[in-house]
Amino acid sequence: MGYASFLKINFLVNLNFEHMKYIFGNWKMYLDYKQSVDLANSLVKENLKNENVEIAVFPTALTMKDVTDILQNTNFKTGAQDAGHPSHGAYTGMISAEMYKNIGCTYALAGHSERRHIFGETNKDVRAKIESYLDAGLKTVVCIGETEQDRNNDKARYRLAKQILRAFEGLNFAQGQILVAYEPVWAIGTGNACLPADAIDRIDFIKLEIAKYSQNMVPVLYGGSVDENNVLSYFSEDIIDGVLVGGASAKLDNFTDIIKNVLK
Repeated sequence: MGYASFLKINFLVNLNFEHMKYIFGNWKMYLDYKQSVDLANSLVKENLKNENVEIAVFPTALTMKDVTDILQNTNFKTGAQDAGHPSHGAYTGMISAEMYKNIGCTYALAGHSERRHIFGETNKDVRAKIESYLDAGLKTVVCIGETEQDRNNDKARYRLAKQILRAFEGLNFAQGQILVAYEPVWAIGTGNACLPADAIDRIDFIKLEIAKYSQNMVPVLYGGSVDENNVLSYFSEDIIDGVLVGGASAKLDNFTDIIKNVLK
């Protein structure tokens, strides 16, 4: 049974659920302070908005406060690329979820593939961050995805199921407080985007797995070499709830074209 059938059976009575779409831009470490502020100011001037599409950018910690202030009272939200899971204390170099919340952040990423594979974050680390983000009142974007080796060895679903289990088992959260970003590691920053049909298949599986642990509707986004040329192919099916854009979101023309293509 696919996720569409599952919805018909289990969620038709959930009249409070609205099918919001999402466009998230992860600026990573592409922009310095001035470039980040300039991009935020330029996005404000574009006046891009649609009540059915939530747009958020994820700047560096250095620029977070100023970018958040610039985007205040616009359709744009901000989110942290990562946050430490202790709320405060003797943790040199860390910035807590609570601190991000206090300066106006709405979202935070947990378990981005680069955090997992470059910095060695484990499923246990990701779970601790999810709980910390929720406690701080941040909407949490849980990032999951299989490696090229997983895909070649027919273990993609096993990897995704394990990541979902560790993230969601026994987790209490309110409707709308968690989203998932499916980002196949082999597609991140490579220009080799996942075919829409394959993304649909994976996201269908992800939603069914999440439903084992929660009755809440959890939006699932696709991330991995998304650009202005392919973004609409991921929005063509209702099962994909949005996109997490990487490098293209750090370039004004590319990011605004992505947004405009979705909004038009």
